[in-house]
Amino acid sequence: MGMTSSKVWFITGTSRGFGREWAIAALERGDQVAATARDVSALDDLVAKYGDALLPLALDVTDRAADFAAVAAAHDHFGRLDVVVNNAGYGQFGMIEELSEADARDQIETNLFGALWVTQAALPLLRAQGGGHILQVSSIGGISAFPNVGAYHASKWALEGFSQALAQEVADFGIKVTLIEPGGFSTDWAGPSARHAESNPAYDDMRERARQLRAQRAATPGDPVASSTAVLAVVDAEEPPLRIFLGEAPLAIATADYESRLALWRDWQPVSVAAHGGAQQT
Repeated sequence: MGMTSSKVWFITGTSRGFGREWAIAALERGDQVAATARDVSALDDLVAKYGDALLPLALDVTDRAADFAAVAAAHDHFGRLDVVVNNAGYGQFGMIEELSEADARDQIETNLFGALWVTQAALPLLRAQGGGHILQVSSIGGISAFPNVGAYHASKWALEGFSQALAQEVADFGIKVTLIEPGGFSTDWAGPSARHAESNPAYDDMRERARQLRAQRAATPGDPVASSTAVLAVVDAEEPPLRIFLGEAPLAIATADYESRLALWRDWQPVSVAAHGGAQQT
């Protein structure tokens, strides 16, 4: 796909947080944006300011048919799609034992399947035009894990897995895939957007420790507005990264986590090798 003077974006979850700020950044530089939200009235101020450059679309990403219809509507309206951003999602709090079936299923339906359906809807269009870029909004919680948000981690680890496979599957079509992995930012992820399982008193001490650890990790939260510069750099890169952190903290968390994993695997390698059975090569 040849270079264009402007890009067409499809962004889910644009009523607040990252989605809204990235939509504004794209519009400010002259790009066009199809912006989805459950309640599009949250986008009225942007429609008033940016006019025809913004196409608001009501969407619940857990509805697969609606995802396909919204992507098609955006493509029909603007004539192409250059950047598809799967941003819609929320944080589910609760220890693993505390999660109800609805808690677990709703988290996966939104954070994982919502992104999968939008991705599937966009791929035939991107293949037909010879390229495009899919941004999957993951998290430092997509490669590491902390207590009291296990369902959230499950959704983001799964997103990471299918997106890494996807990147290999679509490279020959000129389609790029990037996993955005933010640390703590000043969004309402842990506030009004979050959901909480019914508490079991047996976990109250762990819950408090988890709260304190989360407060330490987000002691200096990032600015969602500032994150826009990084996202624009990624979509404008000739060879964008498969993964990129947002914020200062994630690299240290990931480094400690992966070094610990490697050390543990190495310590248990003799047991692992023995499990293979048969004659061992020398």
